[in-house]
Amino acid sequence: MLQGVAGWVPGEPVGNERLPADWGVDDAWVRRRTGIGSRHRAGEGVATGDLAFEAASRLLARAPAAGEVDAVVLATATPDHLCPGTAPALAARLGLGTVPALDIAAVCSGFVYGLAVCHGLVTSGLYGRILLVGADVYSTWLDPADRSAGVVFGDGAGAALVAAGRRGDPGELLAFDLGSDGTGYDLITVPGGGARARANGKPAGLTDGFFRMQGGTVYQHAVERMTGSCRTLLDRVGWDPAEVDRFVPHQANARILRAVAERVGIAPQRCVTHLERVGNTGAASIPLALADAADDGLLHPGDRVLLTAFGGGLTWGSAALRWPGTPQTMCMDSMEGTQHVAPR
Repeated sequence: MLQGVAGWVPGEPVGNERLPADWGVDDAWVRRRTGIGSRHRAGEGVATGDLAFEAASRLLARAPAAGEVDAVVLATATPDHLCPGTAPALAARLGLGTVPALDIAAVCSGFVYGLAVCHGLVTSGLYGRILLVGADVYSTWLDPADRSAGVVFGDGAGAALVAAGRRGDPGELLAFDLGSDGTGYDLITVPGGGARARANGKPAGLTDGFFRMQGGTVYQHAVERMTGSCRTLLDRVGWDPAEVDRFVPHQANARILRAVAERVGIAPQRCVTHLERVGNTGAASIPLALADAADDGLLHPGDRVLLTAFGGGLTWGSAALRWPGTPQTMCMDSMEGTQHVAPR
């Protein structure tokens, strides 16, 4: 079951009016195409592990003793290093000792994949309580000349606790639907830096290390895959779309969110969105959106919540859950912001 969530975004908001002049965009253009008004940038010297630590620390500070965490799972597409994974360093920094820790590389689907992995580890009896973090610092991977990605992506982290519980209790993770299609692996990619580029004999420093995305094709796949996954999952748990209290999609852009909600049959007023303030934060977007929604009083114990995401790989996934019922959810606006506590 889900016990709580927390979110963290770095620094001050970077509004559309502060985007590079040579991109030739203004606030109206960006909002019309993406629905985004601002995003956050991690800044010099701040990496994914730092954001993950901030989000996790705030969640654990309100949870029972940190030592009760049995494992750590980090979903990210922007790890601190290609090798080793970032999760073990995160666990050590949190003071969790020698608990098992691993990274999940499912890009923007990472948090939903992570929920499924944590659910499986808990229900199998292997572990009792797992810290799941979704964190990305896309600003370190973006090509300064690529305005299409630059206007969309922001940096952030979201943390969740997944633990054993009783069937029927608020917080129960009910079901999942996951999928992938590797024939579209090149639609969202960082071409350089990995074994493929090195195997082709290209020096690591000369390969393309920037994030690349074929936006138009990705839009079509995202809408189709998230819609199909949601429909499959709703059938699995026996929910009519009208029975979903809150729909929380990966915060890619406003057009994708509206298209998926409309096709699934979920009214706009039941959709949770916060990309207007933070943009697309990758694997962090769903836990950040959940924390914001709880902070705003939009989530109540026992609410039927539907999550869905799509990312590079291609990967996609959805999760159905009942919102938990004790007041331990929090959202952090920024490193310089104010802490908010809300019931969950």
